[in-house]
Amino acid sequence: MYKGVIFDIDGTLVDSNDAHARAWVKAFADESLTVPFDKVRLLIGMGSDQMVPRLTEVQKNTPTFKRLSESWKQHFQAEELPYLKAQPGVRALIERLQTRGFRLIVGTSADEALVSDLLKIAGVDDLLTEYTTASDVESSKPEPDIVQAAVTKLGLAPAEVLMVGDTPFDIASARKAGVDTLALRCGGDDHLEGAVAVYSTPQDWLDQIDQSPLGAG
Repeated sequence: MYKGVIFDIDGTLVDSNDAHARAWVKAFADESLTVPFDKVRLLIGMGSDQMVPRLTEVQKNTPTFKRLSESWKQHFQAEELPYLKAQPGVRALIERLQTRGFRLIVGTSADEALVSDLLKIAGVDDLLTEYTTASDVESSKPEPDIVQAAVTKLGLAPAEVLMVGDTPFDIASARKAGVDTLALRCGGDDHLEGAVAVYSTPQDWLDQIDQSPLGAG
């Protein structure tokens, strides 16, 4: 049934969700905005164009939003990125899916400038070379734009594509695009209702792949 797979990065391939939340808390503080870590953490996985207005009165396309985005990126790159680790089993999983002939692409709300670094940390920058990011579309997750763009790049019908993510925002985005989602708990979110299957980590999925939605392939 499925011929292509879209991979989220943060939380799914790289253990980075807490790191993003910490960087955002510091960015908000730089603008004298007090937003608790727990509130930010709940919305990690949502694009910043959606998240920032939810947490503050700052709207997209304003000077304050631009400063917040730059400050977050600086904190994340300098203070968090060097310490991030790949989720268990990422490279082996991607290699298995490629061997079985699936078309693979990344679909992420991550900043395009960070995608290359994150894929290197995941150990798959040489395997996953196509991606769509928030920079490519009007609205990020949980809107469907990123998933729709990835489906178009794959050259497949939505029903032939499986989204792999770790947050409710991945599931919502994919559902609006007519795409099923396989969810991973390693991003730290247990609110994964609506996924066609749920596994703990990429390694856990790989260990059970013949019984998973991708079948024996």
